[in-house]
Amino acid sequence: MRAGLLRSPSPLPGFGLSFGVMMTMLSIVVLLPILALLARGLTIGPVELWEMVSSRRIRSALILSFSAALIASVFNLVFGAVLAWVLVRYRFWGRRVIDAAIDLPFALPTAVAGIALTALYAPNGAFGSLLAPLGIKVAYTQIGIWLALIFIGLPFVVRTVQPVMEEIDREVEEASATLGAGRAYTLRRVILPMLTPALLTGFALALARSVGEYGSVIFIAGNLPFKTEIAPLLIVIRLEEFNYDAATAIGIAMLLISFAMLLLINAIQIWSRRRIGDV
Repeated sequence: MRAGLLRSPSPLPGFGLSFGVMMTMLSIVVLLPILALLARGLTIGPVELWEMVSSRRIRSALILSFSAALIASVFNLVFGAVLAWVLVRYRFWGRRVIDAAIDLPFALPTAVAGIALTALYAPNGAFGSLLAPLGIKVAYTQIGIWLALIFIGLPFVVRTVQPVMEEIDREVEEASATLGAGRAYTLRRVILPMLTPALLTGFALALARSVGEYGSVIFIAGNLPFKTEIAPLLIVIRLEEFNYDAATAIGIAMLLISFAMLLLINAIQIWSRRRIGDV
């Protein structure tokens, strides 16, 4: 079989060079670090790795990191879609300012974001002092972690869904209304199916970003073991203790769990696209 049959033909030459550059950069940036981590894990052994990961402190940190990331990503999925819808479908004063402010978490250093959130929601902060009489404590609790992850993950959903919403023709909604469909039915059966792949992509990006977040969380979390200690912080602690095996075990556990979650999301995304194509 000729090599040309293994790929789609293209009017532009240069596949070999482009493919070589792509694989080189992918190997340097992604594949080699992952392989190095897995190779380190093989030298430790699966039994020892499992004993480390199953310890109470590491297990608690992993559960907190992934559960907080999942909750924050679900929140961003819903309210990020609503925010994108408002920005696309309505024109109002201050719209451009809000649209530009969404990108702030991309440009703002995460440590700065963590310090700002802590200053606002600490018991003596501007917002924290108002919530304290109500018995609501945000800083140094899991609520603070969720807030930080929502802050850094929201732009991923908005910027992924927004271009797709802009391409949806209003005539589709008008046709649905002409045929007697209500607003809720049109949203559920017409708009959401077209947005589902983009929503899942934004959700996956926000989830991946939130799982490994460190800078914005450590300032507002309080970093109490078994309560508000996240897995990335525990990796840093183990490295500072020169316990490289434990740090490797946590890293491999996070890698495997993240890969399984993203694989599931991609499978759902492929299924949704096929379902839309069949319709």
